[in-house]
Amino acid sequence: MDTANLHAPRGATAAPDKDLPLKEDIRLLGRLLGDVVRAQEGDAVFAVVEGVRHASVRFNRNRDCAAGIEMADILNNLSRDSTNSVVRAFSYFLHLANIAEDQHHIRRNRDHEISGSPPREGSLAHALDRLDDAGVSVDDLAEFCQTALISPVLTAHPTEVQRKSILSLQRKIAALLDQRDRTRLTPEETEENEAGLEVAILTLWQTRMLRPQRLAVIDEVKNGVSYYDDTFFAEVPRLYRRFEDLLRARHPEREWSLPPFFRIGSWIGGDRDGNPFVTAPILRQSMRLQSTAAMNYYLAELHDLGGELPLSQLLVTISPELAVLAEHSPDMSPHRVDEPYRRALTGIYARLAATIRVLDDHESLRHAVAIAAPYRSSAELLGDLDILSASLMAHGGAMLAGRRLRRLIRAVQVFGFHLAPIDLRQNSDVHQRSVAELLAVAGRCADYAALSEDDRIALLAEEALSPRPLYSPYAAYSPETTGEMAIFFAARDLRDRYGDAALPNCIISKTDGVSDLLEVALLLKEAGLLRPGATPTLAINIIPLFETIEDLRQAPATMDRLLALPGYRALIASRGDEHEVMLGYSDSNKDGGFLTSGWELYKAEIELAKVFARHGIRMRLFHGRGGSVGRGGGPSYQAILAQPVGAVSGQIRITEQGEVIASKYGSPEVGRRNLEVLVAATLEASLLDLENTVEPAEAFYEPMERLSQLAFAAYRDLVYETPGFTQYFRDSTPISEISHLNIGSRPSSRTASERIEDLRAIPWVFSWAQCRLMLPGWYGFGSAVEAWLRETPNGLPLLQRMYRGWPLFRTLLSNLDMVLSKSDLAIASRYAELVADAELRQRIFARIRQEWELTRQHVFAITGQDGFLADNPLLARSLRNRVPYMDPLNHLQVELLRRHRAGETDERVRRGIHLSINGIAAGLRNSG
Repeated sequence: MDTANLHAPRGATAAPDKDLPLKEDIRLLGRLLGDVVRAQEGDAVFAVVEGVRHASVRFNRNRDCAAGIEMADILNNLSRDSTNSVVRAFSYFLHLANIAEDQHHIRRNRDHEISGSPPREGSLAHALDRLDDAGVSVDDLAEFCQTALISPVLTAHPTEVQRKSILSLQRKIAALLDQRDRTRLTPEETEENEAGLEVAILTLWQTRMLRPQRLAVIDEVKNGVSYYDDTFFAEVPRLYRRFEDLLRARHPEREWSLPPFFRIGSWIGGDRDGNPFVTAPILRQSMRLQSTAAMNYYLAELHDLGGELPLSQLLVTISPELAVLAEHSPDMSPHRVDEPYRRALTGIYARLAATIRVLDDHESLRHAVAIAAPYRSSAELLGDLDILSASLMAHGGAMLAGRRLRRLIRAVQVFGFHLAPIDLRQNSDVHQRSVAELLAVAGRCADYAALSEDDRIALLAEEALSPRPLYSPYAAYSPETTGEMAIFFAARDLRDRYGDAALPNCIISKTDGVSDLLEVALLLKEAGLLRPGATPTLAINIIPLFETIEDLRQAPATMDRLLALPGYRALIASRGDEHEVMLGYSDSNKDGGFLTSGWELYKAEIELAKVFARHGIRMRLFHGRGGSVGRGGGPSYQAILAQPVGAVSGQIRITEQGEVIASKYGSPEVGRRNLEVLVAATLEASLLDLENTVEPAEAFYEPMERLSQLAFAAYRDLVYETPGFTQYFRDSTPISEISHLNIGSRPSSRTASERIEDLRAIPWVFSWAQCRLMLPGWYGFGSAVEAWLRETPNGLPLLQRMYRGWPLFRTLLSNLDMVLSKSDLAIASRYAELVADAELRQRIFARIRQEWELTRQHVFAITGQDGFLADNPLLARSLRNRVPYMDPLNHLQVELLRRHRAGETDERVRRGIHLSINGIAAGLRNSG
């Protein structure tokens, strides 16, 4: 919030310091924010903010203890009103710094491309170079393209604390920064640009940062859809075009026309696990909102195409098929009588406008020239667009066909009339209760819950393939069962309406046995989504989600037994002999700790691949990763490359959760890079052996198994076996306050219990991030290595070899390094002071401190580093910029929590806590 004008228009000559433009942007935004704070809150508040800022910077940069004391003195003497103003000022600076950093990444990417730098890791060009170097054949590459399925899946998990209006203003600020960077501005234009930035920052300051009430599911759906307008509609077709063009340039002997293998998925509106607000009407409304967004995009593109293709038949030849389209167009304007492409487009527009009216009860913004017959499917629309493209290609218009029309055709292929496939998800316990009630009411089994697993399997295998229905519309069922059946009936109707791709998957949370999948098969049969008979067919993929450590260990045996059932195997044959399995990173981490979760996931993938190969079925893994390392997060590229050989095989789905969605896909340029990374990483992981390049990975399995056992014991001992730990967690973190923050439609716990077992992984990790301890992302590693080295004298060189030669271990340690760099024991100790029981506080925090020191010591010893983030200078720079602005927020949050828990009912205290949560989350970025 510096008041000095340190930003000057950039000239053509690059600055010697490549980060200088970032520093200039941060200073500019800080100065403008300071001007707004002074104007809106007064000189006294501005002076406080500046005093705190200067002291915090001195403390963090120079370890100046006097500056730390000075900062604490200022903050401790703030009035109620001033406190919230200071919290808002530092929160907004962190948001603005994030914008500047994102713009700097875009700037650096452009600089690399302009200068012709070699392709970077994570790019398609780099991936194809690696394949060429490894001698991968063109046939193998072509087979990958024909059989691949890559899908990031957006979920509505409540760690996105930003309101849509705030995000929109942030995008406006980013656009203005981008203008300064790409355009040589006159002094007047520079002044106008700066005025626009100040207006946007002023609007931010006067816009409510917090939601007055909890988000509804439909609000989350709308937020998810907004990323299509911002990024996906433009960047997904662009990704396909980029990939096709690279393939054609490298291998011109082949015709490369990629199938729609890359799709954006969604859980929003279909994820019922622990969310009572996701109902059949909500599912229907979610699909309608999605469809309307897709249709509006197509209509706008068709309108623009009409303006771009005024080609006259007096000057160009057209195909007979296009002539028919133009002839049947309702466009009778004499001004376009010789313009067949425009007339054809008018007809296509009219049919699509009729389609959106029928499907979504929505009127197009621009009315069609006449009433026309609606399209019965997106395939019909594609057929008409292909006629336009083929005619252009055949008659001298290839360049015209290769731009907007090509992008539109690809968009319709990928998004259809449904926009994004919505996954259904529910807890296995709910399915069990619903099936038990159906069986009891039908007189088939009075007490299904009392049956053994073997008896359940036998009963379900028979009933799922029996043509006799169990469900009756005339019988009375509990509200839960009625609601579950309504969901499946709605899914059947929506598939009929929007196409099979609209609702292709049903995911079962907490899967721990074969009966969990057969229960869903039975429910699908009752809804008409599984058809029994001599050759039974299954309309929807049944996907188990293995979440706990024990469930991951049993997953291969569970799938082996399931696939050995003749009836179920026949159903999978009807799905093209493909089966998906979802692996839960978040809950396995909460259950067993960071290291054990990663290792058990890895082992499960290896064994599942063997099971599926034995049964002749193609396996697709769905990785339920969160944004933070404590929920399986971390860089996607390294995570995919660290998968065991054979676990990817061209098909992968990955959840994109919480604030990660905004950070990855909030702008087209950043979104472009992140989408490309997913394809490039999947390409490399599928066609290259990345595990055994230095030495066979199996050489490291035994020490990794022992390390995991030791880490598991240490983590479980603290979290689940230490008396009072639950109380310590609830007192020393803002978990209670987070539970009341309106950041999502889903409750923070699955039940009313306060047990850690029942707490969702998201608030569990989010809470530890707020107090800057990040415990789920590292606890247990240090003591595991310490104990292993006692058992294995001179074992350090082996661990160092594992780090250098095994992608899994290297990725785990890289993520550990990142988490440790974001943690701060001094700040965490202040949160520990919130624990009223002094003996409990000292006992547990001492253990945490000791484990942190051990973990740091052993990470450095294994990696050879002498400080955090030695191989990640970008993140190191980012933290240096942000930490001085997070520390005051943590200081104030602790004080506000103390007041709130002491019984202060002042609304400003509660609001201040929630504002500080928002700011700290912005500073950490991947906090939950």
